[in-house]
Amino acid sequence: MGQAEHPNDKAPLWMSLDLKSTPYLDGSPLKQAIARREPLVLTDLAASWPALKKWTPDQLTALYGNRPVRVYDASFGTPGRNYMGSIDTMSFAEFLEETLHGGRDLRMFLYNLSQQIPQLLDDIVLPEVGLKFSRQFVFSFFGCKGSTTPLHYDIDMGDVLHAVVRGRRRIRLFAPEDSVWLHRHPFTVRSYLDLDGPTSALPPSLSRARCFEVILEPGQTLYMPAGWWHEFHYLEAGIGVSLRAASPHWRERIKGWGNLLVVSPIDRLANKVAPQRWYSWKRTHAEALAQAASQVKSA
Repeated sequence: MGQAEHPNDKAPLWMSLDLKSTPYLDGSPLKQAIARREPLVLTDLAASWPALKKWTPDQLTALYGNRPVRVYDASFGTPGRNYMGSIDTMSFAEFLEETLHGGRDLRMFLYNLSQQIPQLLDDIVLPEVGLKFSRQFVFSFFGCKGSTTPLHYDIDMGDVLHAVVRGRRRIRLFAPEDSVWLHRHPFTVRSYLDLDGPTSALPPSLSRARCFEVILEPGQTLYMPAGWWHEFHYLEAGIGVSLRAASPHWRERIKGWGNLLVVSPIDRLANKVAPQRWYSWKRTHAEALAQAASQVKSA
């Protein structure tokens, strides 16, 4: 696990904190983190997975290259036709070549291995720590060098173990209570702040947020409790796997169901009807909430 990197040596506006890391041991550190609802890096949980040796681009292409996959790009979060949707379908081999070798910023969003390539589940090991990390919800992620998954939290409000199979990545985490400082757009789980952009373009209220930063290496695993904000930046072309479990708290589970069944459908519908007006309203509302919260905090 390395120290976080800042492009152009720009000092962050927010309060930056180191993330705790530990070997998996008997699972007790992870159990404690789950109980405290705090993120944690497990330095060796995935280190012995067969996936680390077997999931090379050449091997994946040879075995599964003909499979069609739906791909996404940065327009996934942009108002308009591609909002929350795929842009194309291509072969898995094409996708791997374009992203891992060609450097094109394409993504496979929530690619469910149990449904698409269940054979690959034999190459990972699910921990037994009280939470039930389901083999039915094991998702793979691929990114080209330099690509960034923007700041968001997971819509289903599940607990996540994200393991790195190939390629280092920098991860930033913010606690759920910092949502207002991150300018969360209403009816979404997204922030549109560019944390690597000019400091002058960031809202002053962001200085109230606390950010945990880490560089995750192959074989290492990050535990993220439900509702924690995260931004992934690929320092190298890479592959990762996320294991998911329902939150141990019913309040978070209910919020996740509400996001999926009510909140997200409203957002998608409004984007279809008036994409730019809807986006502008969400941005204005997020800014107003942050300003009001800052005034209360300063009073």
